[in-house]
Amino acid sequence: MAEPVKTLDSAPVESAPPWWHGVTSYQWLVLAVASAGWIFDAFEGQVFNITRVDMLRELVGNDPKWVKFWGDLFLAAFLAGGALGGIGFGTLADRFGRKPVMALTILFYSLFSGLTFFAGSLWHVALLRFLVALGVGGEWAVGAALVAEVFPPRARARAGAIFHGSSVAGTWIAAGAGLIVAAHWRYAYLISIAPALLLFAVQLWVKEPERWQRAEEKHAQLGSFTALFGKRRWAAHAIFGLLLAAVGLATFWSVVVAGQDLTRELLVRTGWNRPQAIEQSKIAFGFVQSVGMGLGLFSMGPFCERMGRRGAFLFMHLCAVAIVPATCYLPHSYVQLLCLLPLYGFFTGGMHAGYAIYFPELFPDHLRATGAGICFNGGRILAAPMMWVSASLKEVIDLRLAVVILSSMYLLGVGLLLFLPETKGRPLPQD
Repeated sequence: MAEPVKTLDSAPVESAPPWWHGVTSYQWLVLAVASAGWIFDAFEGQVFNITRVDMLRELVGNDPKWVKFWGDLFLAAFLAGGALGGIGFGTLADRFGRKPVMALTILFYSLFSGLTFFAGSLWHVALLRFLVALGVGGEWAVGAALVAEVFPPRARARAGAIFHGSSVAGTWIAAGAGLIVAAHWRYAYLISIAPALLLFAVQLWVKEPERWQRAEEKHAQLGSFTALFGKRRWAAHAIFGLLLAAVGLATFWSVVVAGQDLTRELLVRTGWNRPQAIEQSKIAFGFVQSVGMGLGLFSMGPFCERMGRRGAFLFMHLCAVAIVPATCYLPHSYVQLLCLLPLYGFFTGGMHAGYAIYFPELFPDHLRATGAGICFNGGRILAAPMMWVSASLKEVIDLRLAVVILSSMYLLGVGLLLFLPETKGRPLPQD
């Protein structure tokens, strides 16, 4: 009896192995070191937000006007330092290698943040926040490039999402430190010395990626701004990537962090006294909303693989436009708001992990850290004026309406995607 004819339809289909299949122990080590650096990056940013009221009351007194003025000034110094550090250390990483520059960025933010413990005047804090931000911005640019170059293509998106998503742990550490130290704000900055231990891990175990070593031999213009903006393709990627990041960073400081303010205002409206409302709003933002944001950050890897890079950004931006007014106007009790805050954090903040996935894929080996640094950290420069617009708008109209108006910037991000390429399934550029 003749055997049945086997066709493609009847042949068994082998399922694809999981994305982590074949990832080496060294690749996991690189991801762990880069993520640990980024965790403390996030800690450095959030610890100031949590401690600044107590800090400024000690340094300038209880006048709310001066507390707000100096708080905004210090935040502006941090954004400026982050932008300069991301661009400057990014180009240094392309010129001198990922390993030494990553170590230098970690040393910068751990040392100068730890020195904040001794700050005795306003100019001390302003200078130290600027120097801390140099390292914070630079570590992201170097870490994102390093992870993209070390991991295999099918695991790159997930690894990039894990790298950036790990930042939520930094937010939790900062929130926990704020609760532990209470009004004794100086002690929260002593924790910042701990990342210096990562220097030993970087020096002992991290190696320069082979891609960068080949680029060093082949290209004379490593990390060159002239090479980046002198070629139309890379210049367009840098400009529109920067604009896309500016949307995300502007909405982060005007919309995402507004979850804490929305919680406080709802509690006051429903009869809570202001001190209790302030404390509960810190918990709602620092833990409840951050859980949702963390899930969103880690989800960007699978989303980028399933929908493509542009498709994932499109999905997150449109969902953010929908969830913001729902969170602002639907809840009438604290419990109802707590149910929505995780979704609010998921869609408004989760897209940020996409930058660590997408931006390194837009640039060639000899310009990768430079290009990624310009996109992500250069976006801080354009986002900075939106902090003033956001604060001014929230002072003159209802907070909920102001946040909804500011969330319309996500639609600008949707338009920018039309000018950027899809990189899913494509090798990292070399030339």
